[in-house]
Amino acid sequence: MKKNLIGAFRVLVCGVLSGSLLAAGAAAQTKPRPKTSPKPKTKIIKLPPREVVSEVTQIDEAGLRAAVKPNGKPLLVNFWATWCDPCREEFPDLVKIDADYKGRIDFITVSLDDLAEINRDVPKFLAAMNAPMRAYLLKVEDEGAAIAAITKDWQGGLPFTILYNEKGEIAYFRQGKIKIDVLRGELDKLVTTASK
Repeated sequence: MKKNLIGAFRVLVCGVLSGSLLAAGAAAQTKPRPKTSPKPKTKIIKLPPREVVSEVTQIDEAGLRAAVKPNGKPLLVNFWATWCDPCREEFPDLVKIDADYKGRIDFITVSLDDLAEINRDVPKFLAAMNAPMRAYLLKVEDEGAAIAAITKDWQGGLPFTILYNEKGEIAYFRQGKIKIDVLRGELDKLVTTASK
């Protein structure tokens, strides 16, 4: 009989505990959640589609020689191509330089892409970069002659950036990605000299 009483007591205690736990759980589930402020509505602004920033002009060797003649102020020229990863990587810095020195220097870009890209990838890339500088695509029979027309120090690798002073003399050049601080230093020297 003692065993039955102990067993009954255990059943009673377990029942009471289980009931208490169920009641507590039910109470917890019925508690109202705290009110939260509604999320602010996001206003969606539709922008017009981007237009091509720069028109790309085809030039040959004679056109290149004419394009790289300064017009009374320093001239920065960047040779590049859409298939050239370092060219694309440095382009945002070049666009910033163009904006920072606007009116104090002239800046042109010369793409060495295939002629088929003059109305496709080249203007598309320039538009994506918001690049307002004059843009050319060089198409020549003899690339070596065109490269030599720029400087004997250029081996034809891209990107290639060259800076002329207002008299058309080479002030700086870099084969490979520009070093922005170095280029700015060279530009500052020329801009200061040109304004005196």
